[in-house]
Amino acid sequence: MTSPTTVAGPGPAQGPARRTKLSPRQRRRVALCAQYAVFVLVLVLVATVADWHAIAQNFFQIDVAKATIPEVFGIALKNTVIFTLSGYVIGFLLGMVLALMRLSSVLPYRWISLVYIEIFRGIPALLIFAFILFLPAAFPGFQNFPGGTYGQVALGLGLVSAAYMAETFRAGIQAVPKGQMEAARTLGMSYTRAMISIVIPQAVRLVIPPLTNELVLLFKDSSLAFILGVTSATTELTKFGSDLSTANANGTPLLVAGATYLIITVPLGILVRRLEARQAKAR
Repeated sequence: MTSPTTVAGPGPAQGPARRTKLSPRQRRRVALCAQYAVFVLVLVLVATVADWHAIAQNFFQIDVAKATIPEVFGIALKNTVIFTLSGYVIGFLLGMVLALMRLSSVLPYRWISLVYIEIFRGIPALLIFAFILFLPAAFPGFQNFPGGTYGQVALGLGLVSAAYMAETFRAGIQAVPKGQMEAARTLGMSYTRAMISIVIPQAVRLVIPPLTNELVLLFKDSSLAFILGVTSATTELTKFGSDLSTANANGTPLLVAGATYLIITVPLGILVRRLEARQAKAR
């Protein structure tokens, strides 16, 4: 006798469906969309609120720019380049000496280097230039400073940059494998000869990107020359643009001066990134 077939009744009522969680990729897409939306919103607000006519009148006067460009690319840019390169040379040489003193086994050398680096990295460059301005009051021999304003600016930039370059050189020297020095000494070289011929060239090659970046910083810091009372013959980009903007009651010369800085600094920045990428690839 067969048992009657039991028909299963409906099961228990299903609860509410679970909320599906977003995957990490989906959350990232939502976050990116939100950021782009905020960015577009800010652009729209700026475009709506800004007084474009006033901006054009005060910063984009074509006739003022045409009259400014020849002078900017003449004396102002030339002086800025001279200030930068002369300060860089002083900073490079002094920074290398300080780095070697920092690594010396002679304790007084290490302390002198450390004190110099800490002082000139801790004091604003503006104050360094102010000190140089008052040097003749404390040391009468500085009344006739070698090179005049050019020498004063080169000294100020060189003293400041040397503190930063010293740490860069120290890191580069320490990055050279110790086996290089040991191999040179095995071949009969003295310590000094090995440092000059073997270690320092490799260290400089390793720190070329940060040294190039220091050149960019010095190019901008040359604007501090105005503290020393530059004349029309020794003016640099920032002072020149500021004076012309004041004389014309218009900001176009300042914009031209800023664009001139970018013409120099942007290619140098690209060069730094390429050098860093090349070194990373080589490693």
